[in-house]
Amino acid sequence: MNLGLSRNTAMVTGAGRGIGLAIVRALTAEGAALLVDRAVAELGAVKVAS
Repeated sequence: MNLGLSRNTAMVTGAGRGIGLAIVRALTAEGAALLVDRAVAELGAVKVAS
């Protein structure tokens, strides 16, 4: 699927697990940049670039 998100940034709340994590994975697969909470990053749910 190509949603054309490569030039967009998204913020997903509740991205540490469940539906939120699935949404994060789908958005990153489509090329979107994400803003994530430090707590989510500490969970290791997503790979964070500094």
